[in-house]
Amino acid sequence: MTTYYDDRSVQVTSTAIRVDDRVYPLAEISMVWHRRGSRSWRVLAGRGALGAAMAGPLAAAVLGVGLALWLDRSPTVTIAIVGASVLVGLAVGPVADFLFEYLDRSYARGSRQRELWVRWQGRHIRLLHTGDALRFGQIYRAVQRAVEQAPPPGAARAAARPVRSRGRRN
Repeated sequence: MTTYYDDRSVQVTSTAIRVDDRVYPLAEISMVWHRRGSRSWRVLAGRGALGAAMAGPLAAAVLGVGLALWLDRSPTVTIAIVGASVLVGLAVGPVADFLFEYLDRSYARGSRQRELWVRWQGRHIRLLHTGDALRFGQIYRAVQRAVEQAPPPGAARAAARPVRSRGRRN
Protein backbone atom coordinates (compact mmCIF):
# COMPACT_ATOMS: atom_id res chain seq x y z
CA MET A 1 0.00 0.00 0.00
CA THR A 2 1.30 3.44 -0.98
CA THR A 3 0.52 6.52 1.12
CA TYR A 4 0.12 9.67 -0.99
CA TYR A 5 -0.90 12.08 1.80
CA ASP A 6 -1.27 11.79 5.57
CA ASP A 7 -2.12 14.35 8.24
CA ARG A 8 -4.23 14.41 11.38
CA SER A 9 -7.59 14.32 9.58
CA VAL A 10 -6.95 13.14 5.99
CA GLN A 11 -5.12 10.08 4.69
CA VAL A 12 -4.89 9.17 1.00
CA THR A 13 -3.51 5.72 0.17
CA SER A 14 -3.49 3.46 -2.87
CA THR A 15 -6.54 1.65 -1.49
CA ALA A 16 -8.74 4.27 0.19
CA ILE A 17 -9.31 7.86 1.23
CA ARG A 18 -9.88 8.47 4.94
CA VAL A 19 -11.37 11.80 6.04
CA ASP A 20 -11.85 12.07 9.79
CA ASP A 21 -13.59 8.79 10.68
CA ARG A 22 -15.03 7.95 7.24
CA VAL A 23 -13.25 5.65 4.79
CA TYR A 24 -13.92 5.69 1.04
CA PRO A 25 -12.37 2.76 -0.89
CA LEU A 26 -10.87 3.89 -4.21
CA ALA A 27 -12.61 1.05 -6.02
CA GLU A 28 -15.94 2.71 -5.18
CA ILE A 29 -14.94 6.22 -6.35
CA SER A 30 -15.79 6.99 -9.96
CA MET A 31 -15.11 10.74 -10.25
CA VAL A 32 -13.16 13.49 -8.44
CA TRP A 33 -13.62 17.27 -8.77
CA HIS A 34 -13.24 20.47 -6.79
CA ARG A 35 -15.09 23.74 -6.28
CA ARG A 36 -13.91 27.18 -5.20
CA GLY A 37 -15.98 29.49 -3.05
CA SER A 38 -16.17 33.26 -3.25
CA ARG A 39 -13.33 35.48 -2.07
CA SER A 40 -13.05 36.35 1.59
CA TRP A 41 -13.01 40.14 1.95
CA ARG A 42 -11.62 39.76 5.45
CA VAL A 43 -8.46 38.11 4.09
CA LEU A 44 -8.09 40.76 1.37
CA ALA A 45 -8.52 43.57 3.92
CA GLY A 46 -5.85 41.94 6.09
CA ARG A 47 -3.44 41.91 3.15
CA GLY A 48 -4.15 45.61 2.57
CA ALA A 49 -3.45 46.35 6.23
CA LEU A 50 -0.11 44.54 5.94
CA GLY A 51 0.78 46.70 2.93
CA ALA A 52 -0.12 49.84 4.86
CA ALA A 53 1.95 48.67 7.83
CA MET A 54 4.98 48.23 5.55
CA ALA A 55 4.50 51.64 3.94
CA GLY A 56 4.04 53.46 7.28
CA PRO A 57 7.70 53.75 8.36
CA LEU A 58 8.77 54.75 4.85
CA ALA A 59 6.13 57.46 4.73
CA ALA A 60 7.25 58.68 8.18
CA ALA A 61 10.86 58.87 6.98
CA VAL A 62 9.92 60.86 3.88
CA LEU A 63 7.77 63.21 5.95
CA GLY A 64 10.63 63.67 8.44
CA VAL A 65 13.06 64.66 5.67
CA GLY A 66 10.45 67.03 4.22
CA LEU A 67 9.82 68.53 7.65
CA ALA A 68 13.55 69.03 8.23
CA LEU A 69 13.90 70.90 4.95
CA TRP A 70 10.71 72.90 5.46
CA LEU A 71 11.67 74.07 8.99
CA ASP A 72 14.89 75.64 7.65
CA ARG A 73 16.66 75.40 11.01
CA SER A 74 20.35 75.30 11.69
CA PRO A 75 22.37 72.62 9.87
CA THR A 76 22.76 70.67 13.13
CA VAL A 77 18.97 70.44 13.72
CA THR A 78 18.32 69.62 10.04
CA ILE A 79 20.93 66.85 10.06
CA ALA A 80 19.48 65.46 13.32
CA ILE A 81 15.93 65.37 11.91
CA VAL A 82 17.12 63.83 8.61
CA GLY A 83 19.21 61.28 10.54
CA ALA A 84 16.26 60.29 12.73
CA SER A 85 14.07 59.99 9.62
CA VAL A 86 16.64 57.77 7.92
CA LEU A 87 16.79 55.55 11.04
CA VAL A 88 13.00 55.23 10.97
CA GLY A 89 13.24 54.30 7.29
CA LEU A 90 15.92 51.71 8.02
CA ALA A 91 13.67 50.16 10.65
CA VAL A 92 11.47 49.06 7.76
CA GLY A 93 13.94 46.26 6.89
CA PRO A 94 13.40 43.89 9.82
CA VAL A 95 9.73 44.82 10.12
CA ALA A 96 9.18 44.33 6.38
CA ASP A 97 10.83 40.91 6.51
CA PHE A 98 8.40 39.79 9.21
CA LEU A 99 5.41 41.32 7.39
CA PHE A 100 6.42 39.85 3.99
CA GLU A 101 6.62 36.40 5.59
CA TYR A 102 3.14 36.85 7.05
CA LEU A 103 1.86 38.11 3.68
CA ASP A 104 3.41 35.11 1.92
CA ARG A 105 1.67 32.73 4.33
CA SER A 106 -1.57 34.59 3.64
CA TYR A 107 -1.25 33.80 -0.07
CA ALA A 108 -0.36 30.16 0.67
CA ARG A 109 -3.54 29.83 2.74
CA GLY A 110 -5.60 31.52 0.04
CA SER A 111 -8.59 33.81 0.16
CA ARG A 112 -11.26 31.28 -0.84
CA GLN A 113 -12.87 28.20 0.62
CA ARG A 114 -12.15 25.06 -1.43
CA GLU A 115 -14.12 21.83 -1.56
CA LEU A 116 -13.09 18.35 -2.72
CA TRP A 117 -15.95 16.24 -4.11
CA VAL A 118 -16.15 12.62 -5.26
CA ARG A 119 -18.78 10.35 -6.71
CA TRP A 120 -18.86 7.44 -4.27
CA GLN A 121 -21.29 4.56 -4.79
CA GLY A 122 -23.24 6.76 -7.21
CA ARG A 123 -23.65 9.64 -4.73
CA HIS A 124 -21.89 13.01 -4.69
CA ILE A 125 -19.92 13.34 -1.45
CA ARG A 126 -18.04 16.39 -0.23
CA LEU A 127 -14.85 14.95 1.27
CA LEU A 128 -13.13 18.14 2.34
CA HIS A 129 -13.93 21.82 2.91
CA THR A 130 -10.98 24.09 3.78
CA GLY A 131 -9.65 27.60 3.37
CA ASP A 132 -6.02 26.44 3.36
CA ALA A 133 -5.09 26.53 -0.34
CA LEU A 134 -1.71 24.85 0.12
CA ARG A 135 -3.09 21.90 2.08
CA PHE A 136 -6.04 21.57 -0.29
CA GLY A 137 -3.71 21.43 -3.29
CA GLN A 138 -1.60 18.71 -1.69
CA ILE A 139 -4.65 16.61 -0.82
CA TYR A 140 -6.29 17.09 -4.23
CA ARG A 141 -3.12 16.07 -6.06
CA ALA A 142 -2.73 13.03 -3.78
CA VAL A 143 -6.30 11.95 -4.55
CA GLN A 144 -5.67 12.42 -8.28
CA ARG A 145 -2.53 10.26 -8.13
CA ALA A 146 -4.28 7.58 -6.09
CA VAL A 147 -7.22 7.42 -8.50
CA GLU A 148 -4.90 7.37 -11.54
CA GLN A 149 -2.89 4.47 -10.09
CA ALA A 150 -5.93 2.48 -8.94
CA PRO A 151 -7.11 -0.32 -11.24
CA PRO A 152 -10.28 0.53 -13.17
CA PRO A 153 -13.58 -0.63 -11.60
CA GLY A 154 -14.24 -4.28 -12.43
CA ALA A 155 -10.57 -5.06 -13.14
CA ALA A 156 -10.33 -7.29 -10.06
CA ARG A 157 -13.33 -9.34 -11.22
CA ALA A 158 -11.94 -9.64 -14.74
CA ALA A 159 -8.58 -10.84 -13.42
CA ALA A 160 -10.30 -13.52 -11.32
CA ARG A 161 -12.06 -15.06 -14.36
CA PRO A 162 -10.14 -17.74 -16.27
CA VAL A 163 -8.92 -16.71 -19.68
CA ARG A 164 -10.22 -18.89 -22.51
CA SER A 165 -8.40 -18.82 -25.75
CA ARG A 166 -10.20 -19.47 -28.99
CA GLY A 167 -8.32 -21.70 -31.28
CA ARG A 168 -9.03 -21.93 -34.99
CA ARG A 169 -10.93 -24.93 -36.17
CA ASN A 170 -9.69 -26.76 -39.20
